[in-house]
Amino acid sequence: MPVVTPEKLAALQQHADDIRNICILAHVDHGKTSLTDALLATNGIISPKLAGKIRYLDSRPDEQIRGITMESSAISLYFSMLRKPAPDATPVPKEYLINLIDSPGHIDFSSEVSTASRLCDGAVVLVDAVEGVCSQTVTVLRQTWVEKLKPLLVINKIDRLVTELKMTPAEAYVHLSKLLEQVNAVLGSFFQGERMEEDLNWRERIDERVAAAAVKESKLGDIESDAGDLQFEERDDEELYFAPEKNNVIFSSAIDGWAFTVRQFASLYEKKLGIKRSIMEKVLWGDFYLDPKTKKVLGRKHLKGRNLKPMFVQLVLEQVWAVYQATTGGDHGKGDPTLLEKIAKSLNITIPPHIARSRDPRLLLTTLFSSWLPLSTALLVSVIESLPSPKVAQAERLPEMLEDSPGASHIDASVRDAMVNFKTSKSDPVVAYVSKMVSIPESELPENKRRTGQLSAEEARELARKKRAELARAQASESNGMDDLAVALDSATLDDFTPQIEETNIDPEHLIGFARMYSGTLTVGDSLYVLAPKFSPANPHAAPEPQKVTVTALYMLMGRNLESLNSVPAGVVFGIGGLDGHILKSGTLCSQLEGSVNLAGVNMAGQPIVRVALEPVNPADLDKMIEGLKLLVRSDPCAEYEQFESGEHVLLTAGELHLERCLTDLKERFARCDIQAGAPIVPYRETIVRAEEMRPPVNKELGRGVVVGVTNSKQVSVTIRVRPLPANVTEFLLKNPGAIKRLYSERNALDEIEQEDGIEGNVEADESVLEGKCLPSDELKKQLQAALESGKGREGWGGVIDKITAFGPRRIGPNLLIDATKDGYFPKVFAPEKQNGDGSSPRVDEALKAAHLCDKVTYAFQLSMNQGPLCNEPVQGVAVIVEDLTVTSTDEETSARDHLGRLTGEVIKTVQQCIRQGFLDWSPRLMFAMYSCEIQASTEVLGRVYEVLTRRRGRVLSEQMKEGTPFFTIQSVVPVAESFGFADEMRKRTSGAAQPQLLFAGFETLVDEDPFWQPFTEDDLEDLGELADRENVAKRYMDAVRRRKGLLVEGRANRVAAEKQKTLKR
Repeated sequence: MPVVTPEKLAALQQHADDIRNICILAHVDHGKTSLTDALLATNGIISPKLAGKIRYLDSRPDEQIRGITMESSAISLYFSMLRKPAPDATPVPKEYLINLIDSPGHIDFSSEVSTASRLCDGAVVLVDAVEGVCSQTVTVLRQTWVEKLKPLLVINKIDRLVTELKMTPAEAYVHLSKLLEQVNAVLGSFFQGERMEEDLNWRERIDERVAAAAVKESKLGDIESDAGDLQFEERDDEELYFAPEKNNVIFSSAIDGWAFTVRQFASLYEKKLGIKRSIMEKVLWGDFYLDPKTKKVLGRKHLKGRNLKPMFVQLVLEQVWAVYQATTGGDHGKGDPTLLEKIAKSLNITIPPHIARSRDPRLLLTTLFSSWLPLSTALLVSVIESLPSPKVAQAERLPEMLEDSPGASHIDASVRDAMVNFKTSKSDPVVAYVSKMVSIPESELPENKRRTGQLSAEEARELARKKRAELARAQASESNGMDDLAVALDSATLDDFTPQIEETNIDPEHLIGFARMYSGTLTVGDSLYVLAPKFSPANPHAAPEPQKVTVTALYMLMGRNLESLNSVPAGVVFGIGGLDGHILKSGTLCSQLEGSVNLAGVNMAGQPIVRVALEPVNPADLDKMIEGLKLLVRSDPCAEYEQFESGEHVLLTAGELHLERCLTDLKERFARCDIQAGAPIVPYRETIVRAEEMRPPVNKELGRGVVVGVTNSKQVSVTIRVRPLPANVTEFLLKNPGAIKRLYSERNALDEIEQEDGIEGNVEADESVLEGKCLPSDELKKQLQAALESGKGREGWGGVIDKITAFGPRRIGPNLLIDATKDGYFPKVFAPEKQNGDGSSPRVDEALKAAHLCDKVTYAFQLSMNQGPLCNEPVQGVAVIVEDLTVTSTDEETSARDHLGRLTGEVIKTVQQCIRQGFLDWSPRLMFAMYSCEIQASTEVLGRVYEVLTRRRGRVLSEQMKEGTPFFTIQSVVPVAESFGFADEMRKRTSGAAQPQLLFAGFETLVDEDPFWQPFTEDDLEDLGELADRENVAKRYMDAVRRRKGLLVEGRANRVAAEKQKTLKR
């Protein structure tokens, strides 16, 4: 294939109707990069013989070693095909530009998929013909649904049905149709969820209109007609689904280099059977049969008992199976030369003699298929015909996308119009979205690369001069080499020897934005505003105010390489320089600040959960490491960096594999120094439960969990009751942190928000919008009240909703502070209008009252919930009820202001101690962070999979056998603390046959045991003795966390050896 020049591709960027922006999405190891290789071979970038083996877009060494993609990478491809300008006209060649993004399939890199999908207009979704719909397949299909991308389904690895599972064409047809049903079922579930939500919204609108009409005291008839006007619009879901007859399904084998659509075979058989292509396309898939005598197409009911094969089996699959039989089938897998010759003759394909003579069956197979059903043709033709151009896609996608963006009502009409109607002239507003920053070494930038074969006359003369000088030196050293050696030895002295400092050329990294143009034309040297993800057009000058940057370079992304561009029109995926230091991970570029749009609210699928403390091997390299970490965080969409109060530098990543990649990048590219990582820091949660066997309450008169605390000065006494929250309430609060955050920012219920920063309220309001469609305040109150008053353990929670003072920790957590004092001193979250604005700050000469200490109690609650009593981890599922807060006046005639400063610390300390004692009066539990784990394994290795899961404290939830295959899908949960090295151990024990996919799934009480449990009943004392010689697993985990944090670890010293054992007397 001819190599396409960058100039040709740049020229094609100007024709928006002939551009397609697509991303390739799939589960890990379903063949995305191999499929891309076949497309690259059409542009002469790689040899067609190496397609599927070289994995060109896996440009990192660790990607090649592991055989999986870790970073999404883009490339621009040229494709030419014959199109008819009019139905009756002769076909003419038409040129297209395809901007293709290859994305990772591993769960750790799902944030890369999020960033890639926002840039594109269409998606090619791959599904393995054997493994079927996996966990990440559902994730990527949801991503296409959310981003409103038009999908194209590729059923890949069909060769495995022939070679591995040894299926007949009829069995393969049944298997493929079931697979198609599974994919469509996933899409159907998304549609159904959205449809139910729309139905609910419609009913609410009806109720509002009926209520409004009733308020006006209009007649009953008017109310009915008013409701009747608003008819619910039924949406047709026919267009959503994949169906081969609609040409949005491609059957392929990327490794063997072939693919086909139903349309291709319909045109092949059009003349042979005399059936029109349009009809043939509709009947080639499904329950349609060909009558061998009359050559007519029959439906199932017209078979009359005859045993005919479906047309897809007879006309399509049997032909593909025959090629495999002729090349790799037969005796000893050597193929059938007679059948091969017959097939080649009927297809009018000439096999070159050197290939025919070769004994490599795979070479024959790929040669035959590449001539008959080339993969690139089937895929690219389908992409051009089925997927929309940027102009069409933006008109469909953007109105809804703009409505969901922050401050949508304040977007300038000219910006909205330019984006939706795809305006590309220089005078139109420029809007571009930067989805992530990519780090490129300076030597790989196009301006620093010398183009091969394009030397200037001066450069050629200089090169020749150097070569001649080197040759002369080499000849001279050969002739008198021995003499020089003798002279050198005589004159050598050790006194004046100075070791030469080794020169190291440091190749600095540059951050390039991975971006998509939505409107206008961008040229090098233009100035644009950089809008952060929290920006809202409603308040454009809010701090941090957007900065203006100058575009220093524009690039065409070509996989491993970049090509320089002078200008970029709308609808193109490109690279942009000059944003280093202005964009952290993602952002929007806009030519105007007032009325601009924020597109950067992408929902990241994977939140970083694995935390590791880093330190340089050489302490002098600390600054290098910190700079490297900052660069890594900017160039990785999911990595985060924190510095703890203890001074630890902590890196947060999405999983073990992601952590490994980040550490490699940090050592080799960003920090360039040796770095050692500590043991992973795993998050835990603490909670309390009502166990069957608990120690008697500390204070029997007051009841369990009630503590009366008095400050050191005996001036303030507080009565606090600690209770476990019902499980359904905790779950509800965990699901709605955005709604709680919105509640605070809207109502300004706490003065703390304003004290911290005057702008924070606005920022949080916008952030809650970015977190998705969160509940409005009244709905949050209604649902929380319903959760409190229903379900298990609802006794005693009636009427509590109006007494809620705060949520914690960090004001959004799953714990409640409830005001049960007689006078209701505390400001309430859901009733802010009743609070006294100046209650917390006393006036001059005013006596000290309980209301002045409310914010101190609330602050103590937040601190206690953030650091629980077990091992200073956050608490969840706890209600702290303040039953009494009394201030005893002193004899001294001093004002409240004088006392308040001294009492603040005392009150906070006392309340914290009370909450701690009340917490430990119940049965405390340590909650583990859990991964949901999906494993696909064959029956032979099933036992080993269970063995590894059991050893890692995993719990199997379900196992299902995939029909027609020897594979089981095992759903389980594994604690994050035990997951390090889990994937490697699983691969080793099963010889690579099982690959786990881990996804964070929240916290749960894995070990239902009190870490402080001691035997106290007569039965336990009799069985276990006073020392309880049985390992307390929960205490082991708790002590490990305490040890890491430098807290006191209680318990008997470990016995090292028998002769050193301590006696009980000591």
